[in-house]
Amino acid sequence: MTDTAPRPTLEAVAARAGVSRATVSRVVNGGDGVRDILVERVRKAVEELGYVPNQAARSLVTRRHDAIAVVVAEPETRVFADPFFALQLRGISKELTAHDNQLVLLLTEGRDDHARVGRYLAGGHVDGALVFSLHLDDPLPELIQRAGVPTVFGGRPGWSGDRRDVVYVDSDNRGGARDAVRHLAGLGRTRIAHITGALDQTSAVDRLDGYRDVMVDADPRLIAEADFTPAGGERAMRELLGRCPDVDAVFAANDLTASGALRVLREAGRRAPDDVAVIGFDDMLPLAEQTDPPLTTVRQDIEEMGRLMARLLLRGLERGTPREGAGDPPSGVVLPTTLVRRASA
Repeated sequence: MTDTAPRPTLEAVAARAGVSRATVSRVVNGGDGVRDILVERVRKAVEELGYVPNQAARSLVTRRHDAIAVVVAEPETRVFADPFFALQLRGISKELTAHDNQLVLLLTEGRDDHARVGRYLAGGHVDGALVFSLHLDDPLPELIQRAGVPTVFGGRPGWSGDRRDVVYVDSDNRGGARDAVRHLAGLGRTRIAHITGALDQTSAVDRLDGYRDVMVDADPRLIAEADFTPAGGERAMRELLGRCPDVDAVFAANDLTASGALRVLREAGRRAPDDVAVIGFDDMLPLAEQTDPPLTTVRQDIEEMGRLMARLLLRGLERGTPREGAGDPPSGVVLPTTLVRRASA
């Protein structure tokens, strides 16, 4: 066992700077009312001594923890297998790190985990929460509202009813879907199918609505439900080939679903795009470039969505914005999408 040097104290910093302990406390905890010359002396002493503020003591003064909960309403097997979540978490992490905030990741495997997350948020451990991948029957919004934690949601909150106080960041899912289907129609395709995402999530519903905006009189058999996974895409593509063998184009709800559909088409001897054109949604790299053939897709800036969620939350905390659920005006931000053309359509 090695001996460790004692940690420098506030008193030691005060002695080095030639100021009172209270002055040091105000400087290191971000308080006001200290002359610039004294601030510089305290900061110099902190650097020379290697003083690290005690977070618990600092929280008592500032009432801030500098920690943000990121709640993903999915099991860990899904979160760590889907690159969408990695991109969104990367954007969130970059923004929080830039503002010296810690990211606390909370995942939900089942109903017991929802209650655990609710208790944690209500316990005052974090300053706010970023929540995404919610399902329509998810109890988390109610638990979060009850906890009184400032919150920004990822995705249009279809569960919010008439509430106009919910802060969220989303992409133009419906408009992006329309662009994809119009592109397929512009290629002369007439039997355009849609493989949906999980329809208990608003992004999947919006993309289905975008498909229907263009394919007003589409054969209902051309719509196959899936779940945003490659396996779901494979399953849905087999269903489509079984009941609509003349299908000549597919708009898939995301790139993972499209990758599964392409594998089934290849196994069935259908060439993309010659026999069946395929378009995905997300533009997740390198996945979209490595499918066979490379995937035409609708790009949404997933990492920027994460950064913007974190930015909105931190900005609200700095302004002292009322807590989510307190009757703020609507604060939805919808980012644009872009069709990225590659070889599959």
